[in-house]
Amino acid sequence: MTILRVAVDAPLDTLFDYLAPAAGPAPAPGTRVRVPFGRRRPVGLVMAHAPSSDLPPERLKPVQETLDEAPLFDPGLLQLLAWTARYYHEPPGSVAATALPAPLRQGRPLPEPPLRVSARGPAPDAMTRRAPKQAALLDLLSAGPRRADDPTLPAGWRATAARLAARGLVDIEPEPAAASWDMANPGPELNAAQADAVADVLASLGSFSARLLFGVTGSGKTEVYLAAAAECLRRGLQVLVLVPEIGLTPQLVQRFSARLGVPVATLHSGLGASARLAAWADARAGRAAVVIGTRSAAFVPLARPGLIIVDEEHDPSLRQHEGLRYSGRDVAVMRASISRIPVVLGSATPALESLRHAREGRYALARLPERPGAARHPAVRLVDLRRHPASEGLSGPLLRAMAQHLEKDGQVLLFLNRRGFAPALFCASCGWTADCRHCDARYTWHRRAARLRCHHCGHETALPPACPDCGADLRPAGEGTERLEEALVRRFPGVALARIDRDSTRRQGAVDRILDDVRDGRTRILVGTQMMAKGHDFPGVTLVGIINADQGLFGTDFRASERLAQTLVQVAGRAGRADRPGEVLVQTAYPEHPLLRRLLEGGYEAFAEATLEERRAAGWPPYSHLALLRAEADRPQRAMAFLAALRDAVRVPRTVTVLGPAPAPMEKRGGRWRAQLLLQSAARPALHRALDACSDAAPGLAESRGVRWFIEVDPQDLF
Repeated sequence: MTILRVAVDAPLDTLFDYLAPAAGPAPAPGTRVRVPFGRRRPVGLVMAHAPSSDLPPERLKPVQETLDEAPLFDPGLLQLLAWTARYYHEPPGSVAATALPAPLRQGRPLPEPPLRVSARGPAPDAMTRRAPKQAALLDLLSAGPRRADDPTLPAGWRATAARLAARGLVDIEPEPAAASWDMANPGPELNAAQADAVADVLASLGSFSARLLFGVTGSGKTEVYLAAAAECLRRGLQVLVLVPEIGLTPQLVQRFSARLGVPVATLHSGLGASARLAAWADARAGRAAVVIGTRSAAFVPLARPGLIIVDEEHDPSLRQHEGLRYSGRDVAVMRASISRIPVVLGSATPALESLRHAREGRYALARLPERPGAARHPAVRLVDLRRHPASEGLSGPLLRAMAQHLEKDGQVLLFLNRRGFAPALFCASCGWTADCRHCDARYTWHRRAARLRCHHCGHETALPPACPDCGADLRPAGEGTERLEEALVRRFPGVALARIDRDSTRRQGAVDRILDDVRDGRTRILVGTQMMAKGHDFPGVTLVGIINADQGLFGTDFRASERLAQTLVQVAGRAGRADRPGEVLVQTAYPEHPLLRRLLEGGYEAFAEATLEERRAAGWPPYSHLALLRAEADRPQRAMAFLAALRDAVRVPRTVTVLGPAPAPMEKRGGRWRAQLLLQSAARPALHRALDACSDAAPGLAESRGVRWFIEVDPQDLF
């Protein structure tokens, strides 16, 4: 009797045992099955076979339906899913659901291979006169075959292609999975550091290695990726590239497609369900040479995996903060280890965890210390806001520098990591402030929409015409990107300006249009949030202004200084990336702050070395390991009482320190009250044993009623 161990998406940290179907072979591990589960008939993923079950035979039920002829996941990916469930203490069904596109979770079949249309020769001269549509399609296809989903094919092409196929002029057949791709175009000549980095990656093909590519902004990390990828493709291997943000995906897709001349599949939340499924299927079948996606692409199956690249490996967006809380970067490293392939982690501002791994030899280290060609590092100056007060976020030195750079046909980028018009609205007469009714936070005023919005829970409300307490006029406090944009329009009339933040880029394609205008020189001033700081290349930008560098200087989270340093270095690195010198002005009221001085005098590496020593002395990550137990309830004391009872009920190893429970720094969010318990240990196994004990004890506590709780391993913030 074969027992199927099935992952079902349910809030239970276990696999479920089922009998194989009475007829036919048992579904292999990696195959989807439909199973009886209470009143539901969900789709599950077979994770393993077992010779017996802990359940009595009469309680075992057979699966109702086998949905796949062949497994969707190979043994290596199943091992990765199992590791992810164990490491992050998440139900295996939740992990399997994350790894499957939505249509497959619903039981839909894999899509059929896309059709490929190719011409047997150019259009005859006579056809151009008698059948111009057929001739135009033949001319298009003569440049190379096209997939049926290629957007460059003209409207109505299917009927035209069918007529041409009937005449033997066009072939329509399933898209093949190429064994190798050898169509790469030559790129710029690599400098010595780039060439060494590529050689090291290629020397490790076919075996596991983790390599940190530590290159200053503008040093050509993408050229290293492309050169290594080209050799992988020549050997018939696929390349997986992870990026932190959707906004980076189109730019990288364009560069990889143009250089390598191969099919590139994209996977991110901005795609529709059908498009994601098609890309996922192309990757699994080997039709896609390169897969570029955000964090969930770490789980995509590949027919012939050869290399994994994680771009901007430090970026917090590679971390999932809802549902399955995992790090796409760390999952990618584990996947490379299981698959015995190399992984490259690239950044100009590496995470301190990655730098420690490199210092201690667990990661190889490749440095790109200089920008290629004539490009040089920008000159950085601090603007002391105590001597040069800012009006609407703009100081005198910054305005004068902007005028000079614009006069010399340069472009200006201004960074302010705060969207909306103003982060607070208050009454100067009685002190009333517009506070979110669901959170311990203030509403942000969005002037164009005439709305107050909470950036934490998403609630919004109408703008009151006057103070609801005393009737006086309301005033904005602080600056957001909307207010900065309005001020710049008045200061620089007639100068083309664009704003890039989550509000201005909601429509599909908006980011691409804005960035294209910047690169083509049509936009002279660009204002935006951290969306601009992630890997974008703006050759015409000669001045970068950082409007408020003080937001992270005094944060309560121990990682606040690291995040601020990474953001400042990344934003500053957008200046002077071509042959014109760049300048960076950093507005601050604390020019003597040690963080700013370290960055100014020694760069990111000097900051990182000093911060690592501080972390070592304090025993904070990366010299210890953290996990948070977070609880939420509809009353303030419920979450605290649950965590206190859990702390008292569990005996943790002596090497694990338990801190709390304590209210979360933002105690009320989205109408629920939050508390947390912090576990810290220098030994990772001891930490996980403590978490296992907590997971076992929590459901049986009387205080757990009405409380939502979850575990977050390696939390990136303590909020």
